[in-house]
Amino acid sequence: MLSPFAPPVDPYHVTLFYDCENRPVLSRPRPVQIGTEEVEGVQTYKYLGLWLDNRLDWTRNTRQLYKKTQSRMYFLRRLRSFNICRKLLWMFYQSVVASVLSYAVVCWGGSATKADLSRLEKLIRRASSVVGMKLKPLGEWQRGELLTSCGASWTMSTTLCTLSSTAREA
Repeated sequence: MLSPFAPPVDPYHVTLFYDCENRPVLSRPRPVQIGTEEVEGVQTYKYLGLWLDNRLDWTRNTRQLYKKTQSRMYFLRRLRSFNICRKLLWMFYQSVVASVLSYAVVCWGGSATKADLSRLEKLIRRASSVVGMKLKPLGEWQRGELLTSCGASWTMSTTLCTLSSTAREA
């Protein structure tokens, strides 16, 4: 009889069991099946623009995000070279660069490594110098996105209640 004794050993995704005589026995995880079809396991997968991996490590996602933001920063620097006013640079930054950085930050922002977050913060500081004004750091976006997503249903419900009450009065 085998009993699970230790958590999975990470590098090989195996479970350590002990037999009746206390000898360790390694076991591979059973394949995942949907119906009768076996689903192949993958290391990383891109889903809705987010890179997910089998360990829920966000390094791949933040690296891809960094590369995408770098390419968009090029256009921001080009616009500055044409002496575009700060307000238009800020609008371009918000719509083209910040939208990429803030996408799903609630999902990956809390679990990303400090090194990855500091690389992204450095990009924001660089963008700040290009735009010519102080920009919100990534941590504020994370908190703001979370509060916005939590408060969105409340705001919508109060708006609908207000609209329905004014419709009854008319």
